[in-house]
Amino acid sequence: MTPRRHTLRSDPRAVSRRSLLGGTAGLAAGAAGAASLAGCGASTARGKVAIDYWLWDALQLPAYSAAIDRFMEKNPDIEVRITQLGFDDYWTKLTASFVAEAGPDAFTDHLARFPEFVKLGVITPLDGFAPVDELSASRFQDGLQDLWTGQDGKRYGVPKDYDTIAFAYDRRRLANSGVSEDDLYGLDWNPDDGGSFEQIIAHLSVDKNGVRGDEKGFDARNVATFGLAADPSIDYVGQTTWGSFALSTGWHWTDEPVWGTRFRFDDELFVKTIDWYFGLVDKGFFPPFGRFGDSSPATAQIQSGSAALAMTGSWMIGTFNRLDGVDLGLSPLPAGPIGHPVSVFNGLGDSISAQSQNKEEAARLIAFLASDEAQQLIGQRAPFFPATDVGTTAAITSYEDDGLDVSAFTDRVTEGQTGLYPLVQNSASIMAIMQPAFDRIWQRQISGADFTEYNDKINALFS
Repeated sequence: MTPRRHTLRSDPRAVSRRSLLGGTAGLAAGAAGAASLAGCGASTARGKVAIDYWLWDALQLPAYSAAIDRFMEKNPDIEVRITQLGFDDYWTKLTASFVAEAGPDAFTDHLARFPEFVKLGVITPLDGFAPVDELSASRFQDGLQDLWTGQDGKRYGVPKDYDTIAFAYDRRRLANSGVSEDDLYGLDWNPDDGGSFEQIIAHLSVDKNGVRGDEKGFDARNVATFGLAADPSIDYVGQTTWGSFALSTGWHWTDEPVWGTRFRFDDELFVKTIDWYFGLVDKGFFPPFGRFGDSSPATAQIQSGSAALAMTGSWMIGTFNRLDGVDLGLSPLPAGPIGHPVSVFNGLGDSISAQSQNKEEAARLIAFLASDEAQQLIGQRAPFFPATDVGTTAAITSYEDDGLDVSAFTDRVTEGQTGLYPLVQNSASIMAIMQPAFDRIWQRQISGADFTEYNDKINALFS
């Protein structure tokens, strides 16, 4: 068997959308260096059809290697060559490969890239490939297949996993604060006074004199431990920041769950939510802009004790659990004004390059990766939640074996308390318009009401 090409680089999905969206605007930018990439659809010396499968997440590599080994056992006429690249290299080389017509046959795709890939015609509709047609949308968690269905009604990705949001913390530090793990359950939140959730993060905030945020004399300008950790950048989706709070008021980014054409950053529910969220900076419960950079993500803030609670995605569970000196605990989002929590809901998918010379074989591969057999294998090894019930159950059992209760993440799905990631056209342009607004409000230079001006600009992109 030809050895797989494993190019191990830095992990991955915890990168900001600012980085993710940066290269969507033009594939031509990747032309330099494209000639060095291998072509789609090579054949091996033994007459097998060789197909290339690319992914970026080093943490997913062992799980997918095991499943792809099983695929090749069951499909001896196909050889799959896996390439794993660090996140930034992945998108640079993938876009360059489309220019050179020399990329993978199948690859892990992201919702922030998918609409542009469809528009440019560099990924192929999956309808008509029998193995994929046999996969009904109902076998995946609710809404996942919708996220990978284009505006033309065609399917462009097979769901491979899903993301939800919850809180991570260090059990020992929490106990030392006088807050029990039970205290983190059943919290409520509202944009007027922050509810019991704000009371908790106030208590967990400590200034450099040892005074807590709910005590007289707390110095909000000289904080040693913030109640709530901050991502280095906060963007227009707010997946691990403000997004789930806004969803729990009944708000959504756009006028439609998917493929909306009008954004709602001018809505009163958003305005009140964003003013409350960034108002935590003034209170000393949330880090000011620039306090923690890319070298100090939420994981580092929890590990160092610079923050008490980190709002994080399910794909980061394994990373938090490997932090030296941290006894990881996980807790759910607070219930919002609509009466329950709501998590941003996202998921990766497997797509097929339009340039692939072996689309039928690639379709057999990505359909197998969604089968019960493969999902079981992936789930047993997964530091994430696979897209099907079978895969998710296997992953939950695996986490339990490590002593982790991950229900804070999975309950949002089983209880139908999710809001679909904003799947839209023009994501790179939207990012360019909105990022200054989020940076400025974090710097406390504008308020939520000022977002109307930015909202008008992005809505003009759809007119």
